[in-house]
Amino acid sequence: MARQAKQDAMLTIRKRDASGTTAKEADHQPRVVVGEDGGVLGCAFSGTWTTRTVALVDAEMRKIEKRSGFQTLALDLSHIEKMDTAGAWVIDRLVSAFEKQGVKITMQGQSEVASILLGAVGDAVRREPDSGTVGPPNIVIRSLEAVGRRVYEMRDDFLAAMNILGATIRGAQMKLGRGHAVNPAAIFNQMDRMGVGAIPVVVLMSAIVGAIVAQQGAYQLSYFGADIFVVDLVGVLILRELGVLMTAIMIAGRSGSAITAEIGSMKMREEVDALKVIGLNPIGVLVFPRLVALVIALPCLTIIANFAALGGGIAAAWLYSDIAPAAFIDRLRVAIDLSTIFAGLIKAPFMAMIIGTIASVEGMKVGGSAESLGQHVTASVVKSIFVVIILDGLFAMFYAAIEF
Repeated sequence: MARQAKQDAMLTIRKRDASGTTAKEADHQPRVVVGEDGGVLGCAFSGTWTTRTVALVDAEMRKIEKRSGFQTLALDLSHIEKMDTAGAWVIDRLVSAFEKQGVKITMQGQSEVASILLGAVGDAVRREPDSGTVGPPNIVIRSLEAVGRRVYEMRDDFLAAMNILGATIRGAQMKLGRGHAVNPAAIFNQMDRMGVGAIPVVVLMSAIVGAIVAQQGAYQLSYFGADIFVVDLVGVLILRELGVLMTAIMIAGRSGSAITAEIGSMKMREEVDALKVIGLNPIGVLVFPRLVALVIALPCLTIIANFAALGGGIAAAWLYSDIAPAAFIDRLRVAIDLSTIFAGLIKAPFMAMIIGTIASVEGMKVGGSAESLGQHVTASVVKSIFVVIILDGLFAMFYAAIEF
Protein backbone atom coordinates (compact mmCIF):
# COMPACT_ATOMS: atom_id res chain seq x y z
CA MET A 1 0.00 0.00 0.00
CA ALA A 2 2.78 2.42 0.86
CA ARG A 3 4.54 1.66 -2.43
CA GLN A 4 1.29 2.25 -4.33
CA ALA A 5 0.75 5.63 -2.60
CA LYS A 6 4.28 6.66 -3.45
CA GLN A 7 3.76 5.73 -7.10
CA ASP A 8 0.52 7.74 -7.19
CA ALA A 9 2.30 10.76 -5.72
CA MET A 10 5.08 10.52 -8.31
CA LEU A 11 2.48 10.22 -11.06
CA THR A 12 0.75 13.37 -9.78
CA ILE A 13 4.00 15.32 -9.78
CA ARG A 14 4.74 14.26 -13.38
CA LYS A 15 1.32 15.50 -14.46
CA ARG A 16 2.00 19.07 -13.44
CA ASP A 17 1.99 21.46 -16.35
CA ALA A 18 4.28 24.49 -16.85
CA SER A 19 2.12 26.63 -14.56
CA GLY A 20 2.47 24.17 -11.68
CA THR A 21 -1.20 23.01 -11.82
CA THR A 22 -1.92 19.32 -11.50
CA ALA A 23 -4.40 17.46 -13.66
CA LYS A 24 -6.70 17.12 -10.67
CA GLU A 25 -6.57 20.85 -10.00
CA ALA A 26 -7.24 21.57 -13.68
CA ASP A 27 -10.60 19.87 -13.37
CA HIS A 28 -11.66 22.61 -10.93
CA GLN A 29 -10.45 25.63 -12.90
CA PRO A 30 -13.13 28.23 -13.71
CA ARG A 31 -14.85 27.83 -17.06
CA VAL A 32 -17.39 29.84 -19.03
CA VAL A 33 -19.63 28.32 -21.70
CA VAL A 34 -21.37 30.93 -23.87
CA GLY A 35 -24.30 30.42 -26.23
CA GLU A 36 -26.74 32.78 -27.97
CA ASP A 37 -30.24 31.90 -29.14
CA GLY A 38 -33.17 34.14 -30.07
CA GLY A 39 -31.90 37.36 -28.51
CA VAL A 40 -30.77 35.60 -25.32
CA LEU A 41 -27.10 35.32 -24.42
CA GLY A 42 -26.52 32.41 -22.07
CA CYS A 43 -23.44 32.02 -19.86
CA ALA A 44 -22.86 28.88 -17.80
CA PHE A 45 -20.15 29.11 -15.15
CA SER A 46 -18.39 26.15 -13.55
CA GLY A 47 -15.35 25.30 -11.47
CA THR A 48 -13.69 27.28 -8.66
CA TRP A 49 -14.02 31.07 -8.81
CA THR A 50 -11.55 32.37 -6.22
CA THR A 51 -8.74 34.90 -6.01
CA ARG A 52 -6.23 32.32 -7.23
CA THR A 53 -8.18 31.24 -10.30
CA VAL A 54 -10.29 34.12 -11.65
CA ALA A 55 -7.32 35.48 -13.60
CA LEU A 56 -7.70 32.48 -15.94
CA VAL A 57 -11.14 33.65 -17.13
CA ASP A 58 -10.74 37.41 -16.79
CA ALA A 59 -9.87 37.95 -20.46
CA GLU A 60 -12.76 35.77 -21.60
CA MET A 61 -15.19 37.62 -19.32
CA ARG A 62 -14.06 40.96 -20.78
CA LYS A 63 -14.70 39.67 -24.30
CA ILE A 64 -18.26 38.74 -23.28
CA GLU A 65 -18.78 42.26 -21.89
CA LYS A 66 -18.11 43.70 -25.38
CA ARG A 67 -20.79 41.60 -27.08
CA SER A 68 -24.06 43.18 -28.17
CA GLY A 69 -27.22 42.50 -30.16
CA PHE A 70 -29.32 40.68 -27.57
CA GLN A 71 -31.99 41.67 -25.04
CA THR A 72 -31.49 39.15 -22.22
CA LEU A 73 -28.44 37.84 -20.39
CA ALA A 74 -29.05 34.46 -18.71
CA LEU A 75 -26.47 33.34 -16.14
CA ASP A 76 -26.23 29.78 -14.82
CA LEU A 77 -24.23 29.44 -11.60
CA SER A 78 -25.33 25.95 -10.64
CA HIS A 79 -21.97 24.33 -11.44
CA ILE A 80 -19.79 26.76 -9.50
CA GLU A 81 -18.03 24.72 -6.81
CA LYS A 82 -16.47 27.52 -4.78
CA MET A 83 -16.57 31.33 -4.89
CA ASP A 84 -15.05 34.20 -2.96
CA THR A 85 -15.32 37.97 -3.32
CA ALA A 86 -12.90 38.05 -6.29
CA GLY A 87 -15.05 35.65 -8.27
CA ALA A 88 -18.23 37.45 -7.27
CA TRP A 89 -16.69 40.75 -8.38
CA VAL A 90 -15.83 39.40 -11.86
CA ILE A 91 -19.40 38.13 -12.34
CA ASP A 92 -20.89 41.37 -10.97
CA ARG A 93 -18.70 43.36 -13.35
CA LEU A 94 -20.27 41.45 -16.25
CA VAL A 95 -23.77 42.07 -14.89
CA SER A 96 -23.10 45.81 -14.34
CA ALA A 97 -21.74 46.24 -17.87
CA PHE A 98 -24.96 44.89 -19.44
CA GLU A 99 -27.26 46.64 -16.95
CA LYS A 100 -25.89 49.97 -18.19
CA GLN A 101 -26.91 48.94 -21.74
CA GLY A 102 -30.47 48.14 -20.62
CA VAL A 103 -30.10 44.37 -21.03
CA LYS A 104 -32.38 42.20 -18.87
CA ILE A 105 -30.45 39.99 -16.46
CA THR A 106 -31.62 36.58 -15.26
CA MET A 107 -29.64 34.44 -12.84
CA GLN A 108 -30.26 30.87 -11.67
CA GLY A 109 -28.62 28.02 -9.83
CA GLN A 110 -26.61 30.13 -7.42
CA SER A 111 -26.00 28.79 -3.92
CA GLU A 112 -26.82 30.69 -0.77
CA VAL A 113 -23.18 31.70 -0.28
CA ALA A 114 -22.92 32.88 -3.89
CA SER A 115 -26.10 34.96 -3.51
CA ILE A 116 -24.75 36.66 -0.38
CA LEU A 117 -21.39 37.41 -2.01
CA LEU A 118 -22.93 38.75 -5.22
CA GLY A 119 -25.33 40.94 -3.24
CA ALA A 120 -22.61 42.34 -0.99
CA VAL A 121 -20.20 43.01 -3.87
CA GLY A 122 -22.96 44.57 -5.96
CA ASP A 123 -24.04 46.88 -3.13
CA ALA A 124 -20.46 47.97 -2.48
CA VAL A 125 -19.80 48.73 -6.15
CA ARG A 126 -23.06 50.61 -6.64
CA ARG A 127 -22.49 52.73 -3.53
CA GLU A 128 -19.38 54.25 -5.11
CA PRO A 129 -20.26 57.70 -6.50
CA ASP A 130 -19.88 58.35 -10.18
CA SER A 131 -17.19 61.02 -10.47
CA GLY A 132 -18.77 62.33 -13.64
CA THR A 133 -22.23 62.97 -12.23
CA VAL A 134 -21.82 63.67 -8.50
CA GLY A 135 -19.97 66.82 -7.51
CA PRO A 136 -18.83 68.12 -4.13
CA PRO A 137 -21.43 69.74 -1.86
CA ASN A 138 -21.86 73.48 -2.23
CA ILE A 139 -20.08 75.95 -0.02
CA VAL A 140 -23.07 76.51 2.28
CA ILE A 141 -23.35 72.81 3.15
CA ARG A 142 -19.60 72.52 3.64
CA SER A 143 -19.58 75.59 5.91
CA LEU A 144 -22.44 74.24 8.01
CA GLU A 145 -20.74 70.86 8.21
CA ALA A 146 -17.50 72.48 9.38
CA VAL A 147 -19.36 74.49 12.02
CA GLY A 148 -21.14 71.36 13.24
CA ARG A 149 -17.89 69.43 13.52
CA ARG A 150 -16.25 72.26 15.47
CA VAL A 151 -19.21 72.39 17.87
CA TYR A 152 -18.96 68.66 18.55
CA GLU A 153 -15.18 68.97 19.03
CA MET A 154 -15.75 71.82 21.50
CA ARG A 155 -18.22 69.65 23.40
CA ASP A 156 -15.76 66.75 23.57
CA ASP A 157 -12.93 69.06 24.67
CA PHE A 158 -15.13 70.61 27.35
CA LEU A 159 -16.11 67.21 28.77
CA ALA A 160 -12.48 66.05 28.76
CA ALA A 161 -11.39 69.28 30.46
CA MET A 162 -14.06 68.92 33.15
CA ASN A 163 -12.95 65.33 33.73
CA ILE A 164 -9.33 66.37 34.19
CA LEU A 165 -10.22 69.43 36.27
CA GLY A 166 -12.59 67.48 38.52
CA ALA A 167 -10.11 64.67 39.07
CA THR A 168 -7.38 67.20 39.86
CA ILE A 169 -9.50 69.17 42.35
CA ARG A 170 -10.53 65.92 44.06
CA GLY A 171 -6.90 65.06 44.74
CA ALA A 172 -3.79 63.51 43.29
CA GLN A 173 -5.20 59.95 43.31
CA MET A 174 -1.86 58.40 42.54
CA LYS A 175 -3.40 54.95 42.88
CA LEU A 176 -6.71 54.20 41.23
CA GLY A 177 -9.14 54.18 44.14
CA ARG A 178 -6.35 53.61 46.64
CA GLY A 179 -5.51 56.80 48.46
CA HIS A 180 -4.73 60.40 47.63
CA ALA A 181 -0.97 60.58 48.02
CA VAL A 182 0.63 63.81 46.79
CA ASN A 183 4.18 63.84 45.48
CA PRO A 184 5.72 67.17 46.63
CA ALA A 185 8.94 66.50 44.74
CA ALA A 186 7.08 66.38 41.41
CA ILE A 187 5.22 69.62 42.20
CA PHE A 188 8.41 71.49 43.18
CA ASN A 189 10.19 70.16 40.10
CA GLN A 190 7.44 71.50 37.85
CA MET A 191 7.44 74.84 39.70
CA ASP A 192 11.15 75.14 39.06
CA ARG A 193 10.72 74.40 35.36
CA MET A 194 7.58 76.50 34.75
CA GLY A 195 8.14 79.27 37.28
CA VAL A 196 11.82 79.85 37.96
CA GLY A 197 12.83 78.93 34.43
CA ALA A 198 10.39 81.46 32.96
CA ILE A 199 11.57 84.46 35.02
CA PRO A 200 14.16 85.79 32.50
CA VAL A 201 11.81 85.86 29.51
CA VAL A 202 8.92 87.22 31.59
CA VAL A 203 11.07 90.04 33.01
CA LEU A 204 12.48 90.95 29.61
CA MET A 205 9.15 90.99 27.78
CA SER A 206 7.31 92.81 30.56
CA ALA A 207 9.98 95.50 30.83
CA ILE A 208 9.84 96.10 27.08
CA VAL A 209 6.03 96.27 27.05
CA GLY A 210 6.02 98.65 30.04
CA ALA A 211 8.57 100.90 28.34
CA ILE A 212 6.58 100.94 25.08
CA VAL A 213 3.34 101.85 26.88
CA ALA A 214 5.09 104.66 28.77
CA GLN A 215 6.82 105.99 25.64
CA GLN A 216 3.65 106.03 23.55
CA GLY A 217 1.62 107.54 26.39
CA ALA A 218 4.18 110.26 27.01
CA TYR A 219 4.35 111.06 23.30
CA GLN A 220 0.57 111.54 23.00
CA LEU A 221 0.00 113.28 26.36
CA SER A 222 2.80 115.77 25.71
CA TYR A 223 0.49 117.56 23.22
CA PHE A 224 -1.84 118.43 26.10
CA GLY A 225 0.84 119.19 28.68
CA ALA A 226 -0.32 116.20 30.75
CA ASP A 227 2.92 114.24 30.82
CA ILE A 228 2.48 113.31 34.47
CA PHE A 229 -0.62 111.27 33.67
CA VAL A 230 1.55 108.74 31.89
CA VAL A 231 2.10 107.32 35.38
CA ASP A 232 -1.63 106.67 35.77
CA LEU A 233 -1.73 105.07 32.31
CA VAL A 234 1.18 102.73 32.95
CA GLY A 235 0.14 101.84 36.50
CA VAL A 236 -3.50 101.01 35.81
CA LEU A 237 -2.92 99.31 32.45
CA ILE A 238 -0.04 97.14 33.65
CA LEU A 239 -1.46 96.15 37.04
CA ARG A 240 -5.03 95.49 35.91
CA GLU A 241 -4.58 94.05 32.41
CA LEU A 242 -1.27 93.77 30.62
CA GLY A 243 0.86 92.31 33.42
CA VAL A 244 -1.19 89.16 33.97
CA LEU A 245 -2.30 88.89 30.33
CA MET A 246 1.20 89.02 28.85
CA THR A 247 2.49 86.61 31.48
CA ALA A 248 -0.33 84.14 30.79
CA ILE A 249 0.31 84.32 27.04
CA MET A 250 4.01 83.68 27.51
CA ILE A 251 3.33 80.78 29.88
CA ALA A 252 0.81 79.33 27.38
CA GLY A 253 3.45 79.41 24.66
CA ARG A 254 6.29 78.19 26.87
CA SER A 255 4.87 75.84 29.50
CA GLY A 256 1.55 74.93 27.85
CA SER A 257 3.28 73.62 24.75
CA ALA A 258 5.78 71.73 26.92
CA ILE A 259 2.97 70.02 28.85
CA THR A 260 1.25 68.95 25.64
CA ALA A 261 4.50 67.70 24.12
CA GLU A 262 5.49 65.75 27.24
CA ILE A 263 2.11 64.07 27.77
CA GLY A 264 1.66 63.55 24.03
CA SER A 265 5.05 61.86 23.62
CA MET A 266 4.24 59.59 26.57
CA LYS A 267 0.92 58.79 24.92
CA MET A 268 2.72 57.94 21.66
CA ARG A 269 5.11 55.57 23.47
CA GLU A 270 2.15 54.02 25.36
CA GLU A 271 3.60 55.10 28.71
CA VAL A 272 0.18 56.43 29.71
CA ASP A 273 -1.29 52.97 29.15
CA ALA A 274 1.59 51.49 31.14
CA LEU A 275 0.67 53.72 34.11
CA LYS A 276 -2.87 52.35 33.99
CA VAL A 277 -1.59 48.78 33.82
CA ILE A 278 0.47 49.15 37.01
CA GLY A 279 -2.48 50.74 38.81
CA LEU A 280 -1.47 54.43 38.67
CA ASN A 281 -3.82 57.21 37.67
CA PRO A 282 -2.33 59.14 34.69
CA ILE A 283 -4.09 62.33 35.81
CA GLY A 284 -2.59 62.08 39.28
CA VAL A 285 0.88 61.28 37.99
CA LEU A 286 1.10 63.58 34.96
CA VAL A 287 -1.53 66.32 35.19
CA PHE A 288 -1.89 67.05 38.91
CA PRO A 289 1.74 68.20 39.58
CA ARG A 290 1.80 70.38 36.47
CA LEU A 291 -1.55 71.99 37.17
CA VAL A 292 -0.71 72.74 40.81
CA ALA A 293 2.68 74.14 39.79
CA LEU A 294 1.05 76.42 37.21
CA VAL A 295 -1.56 77.70 39.69
CA ILE A 296 1.23 78.62 42.12
CA ALA A 297 3.79 79.87 39.59
CA LEU A 298 1.60 82.13 37.42
CA PRO A 299 0.56 84.57 40.22
CA CYS A 300 4.18 84.79 41.34
CA LEU A 301 5.32 85.45 37.79
CA THR A 302 2.58 88.06 37.45
CA ILE A 303 3.97 89.97 40.44
CA ILE A 304 7.47 89.83 38.96
CA ALA A 305 6.11 90.93 35.57
CA ASN A 306 4.30 93.88 37.18
CA PHE A 307 7.53 95.09 38.81
CA ALA A 308 9.48 94.62 35.58
CA ALA A 309 6.86 96.49 33.52
CA LEU A 310 6.74 99.34 36.01
CA GLY A 311 10.55 99.48 35.93
CA GLY A 312 10.46 99.74 32.13
CA GLY A 313 7.78 102.45 32.42
CA ILE A 314 9.89 104.41 34.91
CA ALA A 315 12.91 104.29 32.57
CA ALA A 316 10.88 105.35 29.52
CA ALA A 317 9.11 108.18 31.40
CA TRP A 318 12.47 109.44 32.68
CA LEU A 319 13.96 109.47 29.19
CA TYR A 320 11.00 110.87 27.22
CA SER A 321 9.18 113.10 29.73
CA ASP A 322 11.89 113.92 32.28
CA ILE A 323 9.77 112.40 35.05
CA ALA A 324 12.21 111.40 37.77
CA PRO A 325 11.80 107.92 39.33
CA ALA A 326 10.91 109.47 42.70
CA ALA A 327 8.17 111.62 41.11
CA PHE A 328 6.92 108.58 39.18
CA ILE A 329 6.59 106.53 42.37
CA ASP A 330 4.89 109.36 44.26
CA ARG A 331 2.33 109.76 41.48
CA LEU A 332 1.89 105.98 41.30
CA ARG A 333 0.81 105.91 44.96
CA VAL A 334 -1.98 108.33 44.12
CA ALA A 335 -3.02 106.61 40.86
CA ILE A 336 -3.44 103.07 42.16
CA ASP A 337 -4.70 101.29 45.22
CA LEU A 338 -4.96 97.70 46.42
CA SER A 339 -8.00 97.00 44.24
CA THR A 340 -5.95 97.82 41.14
CA ILE A 341 -3.27 95.34 42.18
CA PHE A 342 -5.66 92.54 43.15
CA ALA A 343 -7.79 93.03 40.02
CA GLY A 344 -4.94 91.59 38.02
CA LEU A 345 -3.72 88.99 40.49
CA ILE A 346 -7.18 87.43 40.90
CA LYS A 347 -7.14 86.44 37.23
CA ALA A 348 -3.83 84.60 37.41
CA PRO A 349 -4.96 81.29 39.06
CA PHE A 350 -7.92 80.97 36.68
CA MET A 351 -5.71 81.55 33.66
CA ALA A 352 -3.23 79.00 34.99
CA MET A 353 -5.95 76.37 35.36
CA ILE A 354 -7.18 77.04 31.83
CA ILE A 355 -3.69 76.77 30.33
CA GLY A 356 -2.86 73.57 32.23
CA THR A 357 -6.22 71.93 31.50
CA ILE A 358 -6.19 72.70 27.77
CA ALA A 359 -2.57 71.57 27.47
CA SER A 360 -3.35 68.29 29.26
CA VAL A 361 -6.46 67.62 27.14
CA GLU A 362 -4.53 68.16 23.92
CA GLY A 363 -1.71 65.97 25.17
CA MET A 364 -4.11 63.12 25.93
CA LYS A 365 -5.55 63.41 22.39
CA VAL A 366 -2.22 62.82 20.64
CA GLY A 367 -2.22 59.82 18.33
CA GLY A 368 0.64 57.59 17.27
CA SER A 369 2.41 59.88 14.80
CA ALA A 370 4.75 62.84 15.01
CA GLU A 371 2.33 64.81 12.83
CA SER A 372 -0.42 64.34 15.42
CA LEU A 373 1.93 65.57 18.15
CA GLY A 374 2.75 68.74 16.22
CA GLN A 375 -0.91 69.43 15.47
CA HIS A 376 -1.99 69.09 19.08
CA VAL A 377 0.91 71.18 20.41
CA THR A 378 -0.11 73.95 18.00
CA ALA A 379 -3.77 73.57 18.96
CA SER A 380 -2.84 73.72 22.64
CA VAL A 381 -1.05 77.06 22.32
CA VAL A 382 -3.69 78.63 20.07
CA LYS A 383 -6.63 77.50 22.20
CA SER A 384 -4.94 78.54 25.45
CA ILE A 385 -4.15 82.05 24.22
CA PHE A 386 -7.65 82.45 22.75
CA VAL A 387 -9.44 81.31 25.92
CA VAL A 388 -7.13 83.39 28.14
CA ILE A 389 -7.98 86.55 26.17
CA ILE A 390 -11.70 85.71 26.33
CA LEU A 391 -11.42 85.18 30.10
CA ASP A 392 -9.64 88.51 30.50
CA GLY A 393 -12.50 90.23 28.67
CA LEU A 394 -15.08 88.49 30.87
CA PHE A 395 -13.23 89.63 33.99
CA ALA A 396 -13.14 93.20 32.63
CA MET A 397 -16.92 93.17 32.15
CA PHE A 398 -17.44 91.61 35.58
CA TYR A 399 -15.26 94.22 37.27
CA ALA A 400 -17.14 96.99 35.46
CA ALA A 401 -20.48 95.52 36.56
CA ILE A 402 -19.48 95.41 40.23
CA GLU A 403 -17.49 98.69 39.97
CA PHE A 404 -14.31 97.05 41.18
